[in-house]
Amino acid sequence: MGERMTNEETEIDLLELFFILKRKWWMIVLAGIAGFALAIVFSIFCITPQYQSTSQMYVLSKETTLNSLADLQIGSQLTKDYKVMIQSRPVLEEVIEKLGLNINYKQLRAKLKIDNPPDTRILSLTVTDPNPQNAMEIVNQIASSSSKYIGDLMEVVPPKIIELGIVPEEKSGPSIKKNAVLGGVAAAMLVVFIIVAIELLDDTIKTEEDIEKNLGLVVLASLPEHKKK
Repeated sequence: MGERMTNEETEIDLLELFFILKRKWWMIVLAGIAGFALAIVFSIFCITPQYQSTSQMYVLSKETTLNSLADLQIGSQLTKDYKVMIQSRPVLEEVIEKLGLNINYKQLRAKLKIDNPPDTRILSLTVTDPNPQNAMEIVNQIASSSSKYIGDLMEVVPPKIIELGIVPEEKSGPSIKKNAVLGGVAAAMLVVFIIVAIELLDDTIKTEEDIEKNLGLVVLASLPEHKKK
């Protein structure tokens, strides 16, 4: 019986919260609009635009041909090995030295992303940088230095550069639309949380229903509020 009453009270509380939020919908909407606008302003004026340039390499050694499944498996394994070697410290330090970059190899590694499309021996090297010209120069130098490094170290035919990076014309980030939506949703949810928290923490008696619910007393009569003119 007690559990049933608790469930009923919980349902009533949730229903009350729903109507409270419904009455204050305008506050939630205004908060969402404000968050939406602030996120746009922040994305435009406070976040540095980023640009990406991509170079592609093809993995093929003297021992691998396209005649058997074993050859393809060897090529796929080499692709994984090359992916690690391209990000190695000697390669990145050579790139830094040749381009005169004012960063260390760990910072350069953070700018580099390497993808291997499924069932291929192609490596896509992508560099992200605030300067579009730097993004192109860095990714092309990484491709060149890593190809030479792998060929000298493993004594194999080095990966072939099949596509050099170009100067990107459009920025890759930040996504203003995405940030605006997230900002609007976050602001609206924050206001909802504040409204619910205030309601749950407010234990003052305002209506006859509050007396019955909080004190367990039945209201037999009530006096109308008298206001002096």
